[in-house]
Amino acid sequence: MTYLASRLFGTPLLIHRPKLDVILSVVGQRIGMTDVPAMPSMDMAVYQRPPAASAPEGIAVVPIHGSLVKRSLGMEAASGLTSYGEIATLLDEALADPQVSGILLDIDSPGGEASGSFELARRVREVAGLKPVWAVANDAAYSAAYAIAASAQRLFVTETGGVGSIGVIALHVDQSVKDAKDGYRFTAVTAGAHKNDYSPHEPLSDAAKTELQGEVDRLYAIFTDHVAAMRGLDLQAVRATEAGLYFGANAVSQGLADGIQTLEATLAEFHSFLNAKNSALIHPPSQVRGVIRAEAAHPKKEITMSDTEHLPENPPIDENPDEVAAEQVAQLVAEAKREVMQSAQAIAEVCLLAGCPDRAAEFIAAGKSQTEVRRVLIDARAAKSDAADIRSTITVDAGTQSLDRPEASPIVAAVKKLTAKE
Repeated sequence: MTYLASRLFGTPLLIHRPKLDVILSVVGQRIGMTDVPAMPSMDMAVYQRPPAASAPEGIAVVPIHGSLVKRSLGMEAASGLTSYGEIATLLDEALADPQVSGILLDIDSPGGEASGSFELARRVREVAGLKPVWAVANDAAYSAAYAIAASAQRLFVTETGGVGSIGVIALHVDQSVKDAKDGYRFTAVTAGAHKNDYSPHEPLSDAAKTELQGEVDRLYAIFTDHVAAMRGLDLQAVRATEAGLYFGANAVSQGLADGIQTLEATLAEFHSFLNAKNSALIHPPSQVRGVIRAEAAHPKKEITMSDTEHLPENPPIDENPDEVAAEQVAQLVAEAKREVMQSAQAIAEVCLLAGCPDRAAEFIAAGKSQTEVRRVLIDARAAKSDAADIRSTITVDAGTQSLDRPEASPIVAAVKKLTAKE
């Protein structure tokens, strides 16, 4: 329980405050907090995590339920904890599965630890650059859970569901009075002025409080920058939420969600979206243009007696065939230009999200399709993962990198400018 206490106190958390109070009421007395009222007795040994929702073919549902931690240490069954590593593994499995066309995040979580949350949130956006990722707050996506949800390309909330709590909290427990009553007096022998900061056996010093507040503020900046980038919101508008909760239509009006619908409705819409997308990849407009050109090149064919049985008595006569042909050619040329520019922009954004914007020009010059580029980047990432460990620490500049904001890339900006000219 000492380890659990160290994960709750003296460290910043991205969690909805009422849920934190529930956690304290469950474990408080077991870690020495006798003044915290305990929850009514319940059988914690048989906790059953809700099963993943059944999904249409081609969609992988990733459940994000319960309190979120960097490492669960095997306590999932008894506590309902979900680790960021577990979620990342499910994402990578769905990304590597050729039968999966899209990923849906089914979220019902109050948030949890700050450590590891933003790495996972950015991983979600990386995956979204390779396969579509949608999310549903079903019914809650608060704090760290919202950081993850905001990284999806589309985010829905149920009618009774909520999102938000974009803030950071840290607690310190001073049990020195209790120690004295119990006859204990702790003496710390240290080297280093801050070695005994945040000790529960003495009051929090002003210096330690200032330092802890600084870390809370740093993480808050990372959090708000991340949400602003992912949701396309003004940074001050995100900060103006003041870690509040937003439900249903209010969440949509604030720009924190894209719509209101159930998990089942979202799955159905996502399935239709993926079918249309896959159909476009299988039968691209360029193939249709090829058929039109072929027919235009060979407009005549021999008509047999059986053919004449199905011809109208007075077939329509094209009075201006040259004008019609010229108009069709002009339309095809314009459509081809639009497709080329849109494809170039999509490739540039995919490369940026994958962390290799410099390769966009290479792929565009080679005439690669968006699907081919995604496959190359997936293979490259897999090879890189085999050769190096995955970093799981929060850096000072985390959440402020241009990876989170494709519009900030000069490559994407150049392609968009060229598209506008066309």
